[in-house]
Amino acid sequence: MTAKKTILALSLAALAPACLAAQRVADMAVTQPGRPPQAMAMAQPAAPVPSIADTRLESLGMGDMIRVTVFRNPELTTEARVSERGTIVFPMVGEVEVAGLTPSQAAQRIGDRLRAGRYVVNPEVTVSAMQVNSRQVSVLGSVVKPGRYPIDSTNMHLTDFLASAGGIAPTGSDRVTILTHRDGRPEKLEVDVAEIFRSGDLSRNVALEPGDTVFVERAPMVYVYGEVQKGGSYRLEPGMTVMQAIAMGGGITPRGTDRGIKISRVDGHGGTRRVDARLTDRVQADDVIQVQESLF
Repeated sequence: MTAKKTILALSLAALAPACLAAQRVADMAVTQPGRPPQAMAMAQPAAPVPSIADTRLESLGMGDMIRVTVFRNPELTTEARVSERGTIVFPMVGEVEVAGLTPSQAAQRIGDRLRAGRYVVNPEVTVSAMQVNSRQVSVLGSVVKPGRYPIDSTNMHLTDFLASAGGIAPTGSDRVTILTHRDGRPEKLEVDVAEIFRSGDLSRNVALEPGDTVFVERAPMVYVYGEVQKGGSYRLEPGMTVMQAIAMGGGITPRGTDRGIKISRVDGHGGTRRVDARLTDRVQADDVIQVQESLF
């Protein structure tokens, strides 16, 4: 019995520090009600809060088509378009405002209405976006597939939307105009897409917002005709010479000559003037290059 008492006394002595620490935590909870104990904070980690940008990209808006389903209640499945008032009409609960909410938040609101009205016990509601019309960007001008494209987690920046539109057309310019609203004011931005890749400066790759319009202008052109293999209009590249323009037209035919090349050029008064040109001369936008026929 004496040995058992000794063992019991040693066990209680070993547990004493742990009990004292627990008592101190309890005292902190009582004496400092506004400051939660560390043990409690560790037991209940805070849930991650979505950023403002993520909420903006996921939130529902006017014109969006959504599908609402309630688990074990297929008769409540509803497809609806968010009205101009930012609402949908749901069976039994009536009009529900969903604009500005994420799909999960909208599902929570509809579930709360069903629960409050005692229509469904513990409703499990799911909201999914079928068609996004409120968060779109218009891509117009010299692109392969002009149209409206939705903003989502993969389509956010200028180059993303140009890629969705099939890229800039062969006759399109590298300089792109963006019509947008920043801080409630209309704004016009000019972006050189080629410079983004040349410099590697991703800050030039503008993040677009719902309602923005991207317009790709037609590139400056130069026209080649006469004794060339393939006359026509060609995109004017920076620093292009007469020789390079003729090369784009397939070169001079056996009947042609590189002497006596003429350029019809628009002057500053809206008219045109005809000038002699050498192969090394720089060409300008809307120049018309004529290659003469050889006399011999």
